[in-house]
Amino acid sequence: MPRTRHTAAVALITVAALALTACGSGDPAAAPAGAAGTAAAKEKIPTQDVVSSVRKNQAAAALLPAGVRASGTLTIASSVGSPPGATYLPDGKTVAGTDIDIADAAARALGLRLKRETAAFEAILPALDSGKYNLGTGNFGVTDERRRTIDFVTYLNDGQGFAVRDDSKLTKVTDLTQLCGLTVGTTAGTTFEVTLEENRHRCADGGKKPYDVKTYSDPGAIWASLQQGRSDVVMSTINGLRYAVGRQEGVRFLNEFKRLDVGFAFKKGTPLAPAFQAAVNGLKADGTYDRILKKWGIGASAIETSQISPPEIK
Repeated sequence: MPRTRHTAAVALITVAALALTACGSGDPAAAPAGAAGTAAAKEKIPTQDVVSSVRKNQAAAALLPAGVRASGTLTIASSVGSPPGATYLPDGKTVAGTDIDIADAAARALGLRLKRETAAFEAILPALDSGKYNLGTGNFGVTDERRRTIDFVTYLNDGQGFAVRDDSKLTKVTDLTQLCGLTVGTTAGTTFEVTLEENRHRCADGGKKPYDVKTYSDPGAIWASLQQGRSDVVMSTINGLRYAVGRQEGVRFLNEFKRLDVGFAFKKGTPLAPAFQAAVNGLKADGTYDRILKKWGIGASAIETSQISPPEIK
């Protein structure tokens, strides 16, 4: 895209801000409610109801701890970035997305009410361990490192991918050494940043200039950095990248790099995991799960069955 058009492009990028949640997310505090609402309105975020018809799954609910069944309430922390993972509707307050619909559907199946708080992606996992929240969503990728301290109940298969400007010479990234000498935009505290930092030495080892990693908390800022030439390539979620590049000019999805399971996050050793696993599998059986994925256009991310903390996909 010609640089003379970058102002319009940046505005469009802000509207089509990337869903950085899989393995990372934009900080909801970084986007004013008004801006979020405007973005949702222009993007025509899908709003069809695919959750209210869910009936209580008695067998799954029976797996809940007695205290939880008695209280009927759990506290959930949701990282809100952009669609299809989680975003704000035009009122600037209501959240919507795959993470939101699946969590709400699972709660209805378990006969629970969720008390939802929005939180920064990087703050959720530590807060689970402290007991501040019962569970969290943020398109959290299941990795072996995270499994040491967090329990997961899977509900999607997403992962890592790349996007570039149309004028980029990159056609596919199959090895991170192809990024040597370039600037990569991503978010802090994510599997993207970890992957990039762990492999950056390979450029110098091969006698090449290392790539530079630029991290951002605001999804729109990442796309602005790409369009304005401050980043050469963006690394983020497969679903988020595909959604975003379909709604702005001058950029293209490059390729998938690595698949990861995505799941609800819980404190290690939680007794809630079996119930949520049964709830997700029940949603798959009654068709609710497929309706949610169809609503958000991510049918390719369907899982065959929910698992509790499976090994990282290699």
